[in-house]
Amino acid sequence: MRLSVLDLVPVRTDQTTGDALAASTRLAQVADRSGFERYWVAEHHNMPSVASTSPPVVIAHLAAHTQHIRIGSGGVMLPNHAPLAVAEQFALLEAAHPGRIDLGIGRAPGSDPVTSMALRGPAGRGDADVAEFPQYLDDVMALMGADGVRVAVPRQHYVLKATPAASSVPALWLLGSSAYSAELAAEKGLPYVFAHHFSGQGTAQALELYRSRFRPSEHAERPRTFLTVNAVVADDAAEAAALALPHLHMMVALRTGAPMRPLAVVEDAEAEGVPDQHAGLVDAGLAQAVVGDPVASVRRGTDPATAPGRERTVELLAKELIG
Repeated sequence: MRLSVLDLVPVRTDQTTGDALAASTRLAQVADRSGFERYWVAEHHNMPSVASTSPPVVIAHLAAHTQHIRIGSGGVMLPNHAPLAVAEQFALLEAAHPGRIDLGIGRAPGSDPVTSMALRGPAGRGDADVAEFPQYLDDVMALMGADGVRVAVPRQHYVLKATPAASSVPALWLLGSSAYSAELAAEKGLPYVFAHHFSGQGTAQALELYRSRFRPSEHAERPRTFLTVNAVVADDAAEAAALALPHLHMMVALRTGAPMRPLAVVEDAEAEGVPDQHAGLVDAGLAQAVVGDPVASVRRGTDPATAPGRERTVELLAKELIG
């Protein structure tokens, strides 16, 4: 099985941003020594509990502190950025660390509407940026290619390229959590990552749609996928459930519109508990996650303390890892 890590560079109440980045650096080094396939960082903004606001910057730091593991974005939220800027950043990362850089691209803003508007600046076109996502995706792919993009200007065709002499390009992945992203990845012949950790819904349907409609391309000869799944493993199931609480509290805040704050330490999360009216959100989060001890719960997917659906989640995860 090939396992990878998706990191939001979480910031706890007892940490500074520097502490959080140092912790992620140590984790990436452990993953590197342990033979993990890749280490990705996500793009989120205006969230006190998340420090991964700029994937290219974090990727450059992590790649410089590791040796073998692939480092990438999970992902860059393309509507927030000019395609040329993304292409240049990742072409430069690939030049510095050839054969180790992944560019995972997503369509969501990764933040609230006000922050998204601030990111895009006066030229931002709001929903139009999301609507033109397929074209932006094409632009990034072309700009990182050897031929670049020809832009029509008066009396000439101007050639734009992300780097003047690219010897290799980052591996490109399309991220998503819906049928839209699955169909787009299939149409463009791109490897596809389904964000099961985010929604936990429609996973099997999206993957089936992707595989059935896939068109081979220079990026992938056949369908290529993997899943992102929340996983918490400890010596026993009770400890694993406690370790999962801070993240579950953060997800409840996201779902209910509560003020965001740094990630609670386990002891504070246990003391605070979850209001009865939000217990269903916690149960839903546990149902789509892999939480428990290494053998009885996680490997076999038979922990009776978890919500229904655990067995199917683990079965699907194993299928993706092996396939």
